[in-house]
Amino acid sequence: MDFNGCDKQGTLEGYAVVRSCDKKNAKNGSVFLDLILSDKSGEINAKLWDFKEGVQSMPEINTIVKVRGIIQQFNNAEQFIISRMRPVSETDNVDVRDYVRSADYSGEDMYNEIKQIVLSFEDDELKKLVKVILEENKERLLYFPAAYKLHHAINGGLLYHTLSVVRLAQAVSEIYPYIDKELLLTGAIIHDICKLAEFNVNSTGLADGYTEKGELVGHLVMGAMLIEKKAQELGISENTATLLEHMIISHHGIPEYGSSVRPAFIEAEILSQLDLLDAQMYEMAQAISTVKPGEFTNKLWVLDNRKLFNHGRTEVLPFAQLNITKEEDK
Repeated sequence: MDFNGCDKQGTLEGYAVVRSCDKKNAKNGSVFLDLILSDKSGEINAKLWDFKEGVQSMPEINTIVKVRGIIQQFNNAEQFIISRMRPVSETDNVDVRDYVRSADYSGEDMYNEIKQIVLSFEDDELKKLVKVILEENKERLLYFPAAYKLHHAINGGLLYHTLSVVRLAQAVSEIYPYIDKELLLTGAIIHDICKLAEFNVNSTGLADGYTEKGELVGHLVMGAMLIEKKAQELGISENTATLLEHMIISHHGIPEYGSSVRPAFIEAEILSQLDLLDAQMYEMAQAISTVKPGEFTNKLWVLDNRKLFNHGRTEVLPFAQLNITKEEDK
């Protein structure tokens, strides 16, 4: 943890994200809090002894707190012993992105990049539909993650993943001239839009679980439902709406991964492949970046229990360089 330096008593003070918090009973019968605190440098187990129920309140998961305490060794591991803890306030002037793993670009810059692509569409139906969906969901799109625990489960991860798939779609469209480029780009932009309704997420941009509807329905089906509703409101043709609905409910490829049907036309198949490619590149880059050249990672269950090798020929970074034009550079 990257807390401020120690004072003469060895006390550390700083801000951290509460990743978990459980109330437990000590052997002497007293109550204590067992927490995992994190920031961009990593995470640490923490204890708040002699927790006074009714006087002190438990912190909410995935919120930022200001903590003060000391680091001790316990079972050959560091443990942070908390003496004081409180939620952050506006006067702390805390920027969430300084303490939470975040996309390399601001949500506003990524949103604007996608919006400009949509405004360049020649197909009026696709332009109208996507523009409305983006505008109605802009506030949450700026910070939402793309997953609960897996790929792009970071602040701004949903837009980062979306823009990566969009860039891939643009490149593939140059190779295969028979692709309906704007249909493919539309699918790329909205394929995960209903992740906004699938996860419980607060202002830190991290998910702490699934919503009831996320568990029972899922973002693929909810996405198709959203397209049908918006298409009716905006007077979009049934044919256009049906194509987009199919792209959304098939983009996980196979039923084992959640697809209701398998991709049945070219743009749907490409979207499914690009979505998988970007998700796997994120997981692979994350894993390889944690080991030295010449070393293997641990087995990764999300990649069929493969161990990955860092050949060292290039520096592997967790994020691709999207070369987004930032607002201040315009």
